[in-house]
Amino acid sequence: MLGEEKPCIYPIISMAMKKSIFFATALLGAWMLHSCGNRQNPQHEKPEDSANALNETMRKVDDTSSAFAVDAADRNMMEIQLGKLAQEKAANPRVKAFATMMVEEHTKANDQLKTIASRKGIVLPTELSTASKNFIDKWSQKKVERFDKEYIREMVDHHDQDVKDFDNAANNLQDETLKEWARKMLPVLIVHQDSARAISESL
Repeated sequence: MLGEEKPCIYPIISMAMKKSIFFATALLGAWMLHSCGNRQNPQHEKPEDSANALNETMRKVDDTSSAFAVDAADRNMMEIQLGKLAQEKAANPRVKAFATMMVEEHTKANDQLKTIASRKGIVLPTELSTASKNFIDKWSQKKVERFDKEYIREMVDHHDQDVKDFDNAANNLQDETLKEWARKMLPVLIVHQDSARAISESL
């Protein structure tokens, strides 16, 4: 009818739009917070750091023991990868045999460590650390004619450090199971150390 006032729908539309805008803003804010949070912890993108962070959170064993297990796992994987590379690139039969020993015995050692970690609730990295990946990449580019001497020299240095670290672990770790594993691994690492030294002197 002429002059009859029609109900105003604008406030209703305005309220609906406000609710939609609020909801969309809240979702965007949550997404941005999640994204920023991820960027603030880039170190957790590294396998060894992620494993250490989880172990520190769960605290199934003391931090020193779990950190030793994480580092040992990374070393084993690196020795295996480098050993496989040496099996392909080395020319000297003794160097090739040493590389085969590295692959077989460090695979066995890592399997033992995985069993202990599973029993203890320790998270181990499943891929190489960034440093170990870069190390393997560097070695993959080594010239064949220089590979044998440089690989064996590297193995001497590596096993000098391994023997030192495992001796320390065998005497000082708090976790008795990992301490005993380090004690059992020590003679194996000394054999590797002696073999690498003997081959190095013969090349």
